This record gives sequence, C-alpha cells and structure tokens, in this order.
Amino acid sequence: MTIGSEVVHGYPHLATVRSALAALHRRLSYDGVHSYAPSVLPADVAFSDQDDLHLGTQRVARALVHHLHLPDARMIVSFRAMEHAASVELAAGPEYFIELNARFRTHRNDIGAALAHEITHVLLHRLGLAFEGTRDNEILTDTVTTYLGAGWLLLDAYREDGTSSQKLGYLTPEEFGYVLAKRATAFGEDPAPWFTSPQAYTAYTKGRARALHDERQPPLTSAGWAGRRRYAKERRNAQENGSRADRGSSSYAFEGGGRDTLRVSFPCPTCEQRIRVPVSGRVRARCALCRTVLECDT
Repeated sequence: MTIGSEVVHGYPHLATVRSALAALHRRLSYDGVHSYAPSVLPADVAFSDQDDLHLGTQRVARALVHHLHLPDARMIVSFRAMEHAASVELAAGPEYFIELNARFRTHRNDIGAALAHEITHVLLHRLGLAFEGTRDNEILTDTVTTYLGAGWLLLDAYREDGTSSQKLGYLTPEEFGYVLAKRATAFGEDPAPWFTSPQAYTAYTKGRARALHDERQPPLTSAGWAGRRRYAKERRNAQENGSRADRGSSSYAFEGGGRDTLRVSFPCPTCEQRIRVPVSGRVRARCALCRTVLECDT
C-alpha cells in the first residue's frame, strides 16, 4: 500500500505479469479459468459507513471466498497498526487469519480490495502455485486476483491528486488495467461502470490500449503495416541466413532452418502461452491452452 508517496506508473513488471497469466492458465485449464465468470459485483462487496466494521468485513470476506471458490475457508479478520496494507497467515486451514491495516477502519470502501489480494494468497497456496521471490510472487497474486474477477477492486482503490495518493497492490495502475482488459476480452465483460475512482478508470483505458497492442502484433493478420513490414524483413533474413535465437524487441521468433522447415513462435495474446506454426502463409492457429483461435499470416 502506498499512501502519500509517489505512485509508480507504466509497465515495469509486464514480463512477470505475462508469465503469471500463462502459469494461471496452465494450472487451472480453460474450464477452470472460465469458472470464475462473472466478476465479483460491486453490490457484493459494498461497505457503507453505517455497517458494523467487523460484521461488514466478515460479509465482504465471505463474498470473496465464495467468488474465489474457497467454500471451506473461514477468514478471521482483525485490524492493527502496520506498515503494509494487510497480511495473511497461510496454514493448512480451514481457518485463515488476516490482519488489515488500522487505516481501513475509516477507509472502509477499500477493505474489499485488501481482502481480495489476501484471499487470493490463500487460493494460490491451496493450488500450489507460486513464483520464486517475494516480489514476483506478489505480482502473481495481483495478476491472479485481477484475472479471476476480484482485482478490479484493487485498481479502484487507486487515487491520486495534487496533495495525496493511494495505491494498493504491487502492480502499477496501468498494469492492473492491462490484466483487467485481458479478462474483459476473454470473458466479454465491461468493468468500466464499476470504477468510483477517475484515476482508476484512466489507468484502465491505458492498460486496455496496451492489451489491444498485443492483439496487433505479427504474425497475426491484425498487425499494422509497420509491424508486417518488419516481420517480412526478418522472415526473409531467417530464410536466407537461418533463424536467430534472440527475439530482440519483437515478441515473435523464428526457429528451425531453411525455407522448408522454418517456424515462427509468438505469445498467445490471451494467455501468453507461446504458439509455434510453420512459416507457410495464411494459417489459423488454435491455442491449446486457452482455446483462442488466431488468424495468422506467417
């Protein structure tokens, strides 16, 4: 949680975010991921000043537990002064102890966001899905929270003006928007009406533009003229001189050797799993992981 300090923007964690999306799809499969539709609704996690603090917190926690498919997990939530937004004690269960920053006693609208991140930690613990290192594991948690339909709460907790700022989670606001846009495309949702923070909506639109950029990269037929021209030049070089191991600034890479055996690999714009197809002109590729059908011109 960042309060009163400068909020980092941009996409410094994008490689880890993409790895997290692929890891989530591999762990849950297509059917497992799509069992998390629709997203948690604002009404299910609403928290007014008239609500009892502890009863309201337990109600929101139960809603998130239900949404994240943890029916036998009971969350015991308390508040105390602490440096971070929240923490969770990961044990065998079925009871998990969550501590929230005492600041949330008077900022109740953000309790759902903090709980969503911590309860996703429980889900990942049960799934046995983790990354090496605290930083990457927290990025994984934010990414999974968002892609499984509860992370829009974390983005909506982002607020920034000339005198103060607040952001929950480890992703930048634009990275939250990026993952949320990926989910919106895959699940056919529009999260825009859920935002109460104008800054969160702006970050979502920026992240959505970056996500759409992924869908317009060669060898996809939706790629722009400049990308297609660069791709043709690199394909010709690979055919004449052999494939190159280094992808450089491109998301795609040529593999194999010779004009007849050359293949191109590229990330699926939905789940980030790499797809390999022959360099043979127009082809329709189907991602085996997320079942997305992609029109390619290789």
